[in-house]
Amino acid sequence: MRVLLDEMMPGRLKWLLPETEEVTTVRERGWGSLKNDDLLEAAQHEFDALLTADRSIPYQQNLSRFVIAVVVLRARSNAYEDLAPLAEKASDALSKARPGPALFIEA
Repeated sequence: MRVLLDEMMPGRLKWLLPETEEVTTVRERGWGSLKNDDLLEAAQHEFDALLTADRSIPYQQNLSRFVIAVVVLRARSNAYEDLAPLAEKASDALSKARPGPALFIEA
């Protein structure tokens, strides 16, 4: 599975997702300036899933238009310390994620 970490996600979170083949950040890919719809459009051609903490993506975007799974982490903040405890659940969700409705992982 090829996973893209959204721009607001701490990059070091990728080291907590060992079950995935490849984890790349939006910054590493050079897509930091893309809006959500453009990001999903570009990412669907190279990645299987987008891991984000942006709770609004499923409501602002018609995810059925894209062939990329979206997994949303819901934590107190986007800080590494708040997101890291969700890594195991995120890894499980990513292994099952399919394009369509977003999957939500709660703290």
